Amino acid sequence: MKIWVDADACPVVIKETLYRAAERAKIMLVLVANQSMNPPVSDYIRSMQVSKGFDVADNEIVRLAEANDLVITSDIPLTADVVQKGCHALSPRGERYTASNIQARLTMRDFMDTLRGSGQHSGGPAPLSAQDRRLFASELDTLLRRFTSSIKKS
Repeated sequence: MKIWVDADACPVVIKETLYRAAERAKIMLVLVANQSMNPPVSDYIRSMQVSKGFDVADNEIVRLAEANDLVITSDIPLTADVVQKGCHALSPRGERYTASNIQARLTMRDFMDTLRGSGQHSGGPAPLSAQDRRLFASELDTLLRRFTSSIKKS
């Protein structure tokens, strides 16, 4: 298992949680972005800078992620693509995406995009709250425990 992060839009506090988790679980964490990053020096943390452009980082994550990898993103189309590949997906707010819930999220995203295109302003998402951070850390720990326990059984 690797953890892939859509790092351009990932909040710093979530990246810091991921750095600690990668070290603790000894799982490779790869941050993918179209800008330079300076993650901590670690055997388990890598950054990958891709060229600027629409969905370039997303496409690279889809290309490289494998079944059972974990993808951290709030991008719903990216999530749909990696879930279809058999990856786990988690938003920075702690929402776990699955094959059974991603289509509804994709439909809602498209609906909101249509509203914005017609001049309706829906505002953006609320700022990341302490509760969001706790939920993210809890869901991440659950997924990592499941992964590490399956390795011990192998």
